[in-house]
Order: sequence, then structure tokens, then C-alpha cells
Amino acid sequence: MDFNFEILIRLLLAILWGGLVGAEREYRGKAAGFRTTILISFGSCFFTLMSDVIGSPDNPDRIASNIVTGIGFLGAGVIFRGDNRINGITTAASIWAVAAVGMGIGGGYYFAAGCASVLILFVLAVLSFLERRIDLFNQTKIFKVKGKLNDDVLKRCEKIMNKYQLRVKLLKRIREADHVYITWQLQGRSEHLEAFIDSVMQAEFIDRIEY
Repeated sequence: MDFNFEILIRLLLAILWGGLVGAEREYRGKAAGFRTTILISFGSCFFTLMSDVIGSPDNPDRIASNIVTGIGFLGAGVIFRGDNRINGITTAASIWAVAAVGMGIGGGYYFAAGCASVLILFVLAVLSFLERRIDLFNQTKIFKVKGKLNDDVLKRCEKIMNKYQLRVKLLKRIREADHVYITWQLQGRSEHLEAFIDSVMQAEFIDRIEY
């Protein structure tokens, strides 16, 4: 097989397998979508090819070895902290995994790279269903309230939490003038958390709720 044709096949395979993962990310509206994931796979493949071609005879993987470091910086760019949780970790891990697929194709390991890409899709598309099922049995929420200092907000809220069988961890308690701000971490079944929130929404001793 002609060498240039071999390179073309590897680059096209990198686009194909990267695009399949990217299509799933694009469908879910993630930061690293279709084109981004293709470019990550393509770039990793091409860097691996060039590392073998232009690297020194004693160290042909010198350029390719830096792909992992570079992808780490790229992945960090899609991770951001929301109000109550950190978002983008799965997308960052997807970027890292797709780069590995591109490197595998660039190194000529077509079957291994194809299997890896299919397994990435399985984890992202199929196991998300299992993740949602797990959340039904054990979900974690950050719950914040504001109330009047003399209304004994802490004890009254925790009494309702215990009623709905929630595991409670007090994170923060702040006093400001005649008001108190309290933050908890709650864990429990999804239906119990929703029932608890519906209950405290009707509580007259709470001025503000955030979750």
C-alpha cells in the first residue's frame, strides 16, 4: 500500500471515529460538540503520524507524548463551576478519550481504536440511563434557605428533612442582622427530595429557598 494512501486512511478513520463520539456530544448540547471532537481526534492522529515521521530515530514518540499534556489543558477549558455543582467533567473526559482514539489510529492500531470509540459511545449513550436510575435511589442536592433569626429555622427545616428520610449535612450557617442563612447537603431518594422541596415551599417561616 502506498505510504501517502496509508496516511489518508488513518486521517479519515480519525475523522470517522471522532465524529461518532462528537455526534453524541452535539446531540446532548455539550461544549465539545461534533466539529470539536473531530478536530481533537484528527489532530491527535496527525501529531502521532508526524511524531513517527519527523521525530528522532531514538525517540520517535517525542511529539506524540505531549498530546496528553495538551489535551489536559483543552479539557480543563470545558470544566466550570455552577452554583451547586461542577459541570463539564464528562465532556473533558470524552476529549481525553477521543484523543487516545486518534493516537491509536495514528499508530496504526485501527481495530483497537475502533473498539475504544464504540466503548466510549456505549459509556456516554447507554450508561447515562443507568446513571439516571442510580439518581432515583440516591441523589445529592445543595439546599439553601433564608429565614428570620427568631423562627428557629434550622430545627424546623431539619425536622421536615427527617420526616422525608433525608441524610443531612449542615454546611454553612450565617447570621445577618435579624436573618439567618443556612446551607445543607441533602441525600436521599429523588422522590423524597422532591416531596421535601414541595413541603418547604409552603413553609411560612422561610423567606427564601435555593436548591
